[in-house]
Amino acid sequence: MSETLAADGDRTVLRMERRLGHPPEKVWRAVTDPAHLAEWFPARVEADLRAGGRIGFDLGGGHPPVDGVVTEFDPPRAIAYTWGDDLLRWEVRPRGDGSLLVLTHTFADRFGAASFAAGWRMCTGTLTQILGGGPATAPGRADDLHEALVARFGLDEGTSEDVPGGWRVRFERQLVRPAERVWAELHPDAVPAPGDAVPPGFTVPEFAPGTVTEARVPALLEYGWHRGDRPAGTVRWELGPGTGHGARLVVTQTGPHDLPGARIAALTAWRAHIADLAKRLLDTAP
Repeated sequence: MSETLAADGDRTVLRMERRLGHPPEKVWRAVTDPAHLAEWFPARVEADLRAGGRIGFDLGGGHPPVDGVVTEFDPPRAIAYTWGDDLLRWEVRPRGDGSLLVLTHTFADRFGAASFAAGWRMCTGTLTQILGGGPATAPGRADDLHEALVARFGLDEGTSEDVPGGWRVRFERQLVRPAERVWAELHPDAVPAPGDAVPPGFTVPEFAPGTVTEARVPALLEYGWHRGDRPAGTVRWELGPGTGHGARLVVTQTGPHDLPGARIAALTAWRAHIADLAKRLLDTAP
């Protein structure tokens, strides 16, 4: 299995390829027939299999159904359809005595890419088992795979931009545990309140924290940082809904233009700190 990630304007394109030892006609049925899709696809599918036809997805578990439209239907070679705001395209190519299955998934949430790729790898792994005639084993979780894909796709890197009065560094990271579990890993003690000392889990040694200015467990913690006796900027942690089974983390730090070295230090320090947090979360129960 191979995965690549690319940008297309403000959208992200995930491309995945999988070699299958089965003829294209067999693979085509598996990726288009709702009865076959029910064995490996992440949602129950109802489809009017023609260009312009309606396609519907039911994830179950209390999730609302999602509608889409078939945008391409070229049997037995390619099918594409929308799933909400996303676009999925499956292509089946002859390859030797088998097939090459190519998935192109286009979406807006770049930082969900590792979740999408891990999920599709697990789904197509189940598809491979079913095509081979064997029983499909439950895939379980893919937390380690998710973290490996975060690194491969560069989703652990921060961004830096100029803002009025200074600069802002920002990290966004999909995590594999819910917000409550993440918060407990960062600060298992009493709930912080404005004016309290900043819990160490939310700090890095390179920047001296002031006191908490805003806290909302388990979603938000903000504090000021200083250089010497001078207030220099803010650090803000936010935990919200994400893809997969975990929370989406956003960490931002602001600082003044006359401390450009601090901007560089922030990119390095927060990348290492968030990577360590993500690694520790892997060792906690789901």
